[in-house]
Amino acid sequence: MATQIITLVGVLIGALTSYFATAVAERAKFRRQMATRWDQRKLDTYIEYVTCVKEIQRAAMDAGRARDKGEDASDALKRMDESEHRRSVLFEAFVLLSDKRAAAAAHAVNQRTWEVLRTARRSSGGTAELQEIPLVEALNVLHEAARSDLAISSIPVR
Repeated sequence: MATQIITLVGVLIGALTSYFATAVAERAKFRRQMATRWDQRKLDTYIEYVTCVKEIQRAAMDAGRARDKGEDASDALKRMDESEHRRSVLFEAFVLLSDKRAAAAAHAVNQRTWEVLRTARRSSGGTAELQEIPLVEALNVLHEAARSDLAISSIPVR
């Protein structure tokens, strides 16, 4: 009878050990899957946000070039405003998904983008004025912060 109890206790301990080991492994697997899922969502949001900023910059430069030539800039300004609306919506997702450093960098990009928008909307805003706004530098800081947030090692520039 004692050997049967010892055997039963051994089986019970083995079953519990197996259950807990499997539960811990499944929990770790789930956490990895969630991290991967959110990293992909972050990456997509970061790319969309930066794309909108670049579209705003491109449209503003088109408006500036049109003004420099004495042409109508309304089409470029319309594209710029549409991109600004999308950027504004994407910024909210950006801030919700990003870490503090990336969010701070995005705030700086917003400031420079708003300068671009104000300058482009002025009737005298030409390409020379737009080129003076340090938007590219702010985007470079944002890129570095986003790479850090996504744990992407820095790629050497050649």
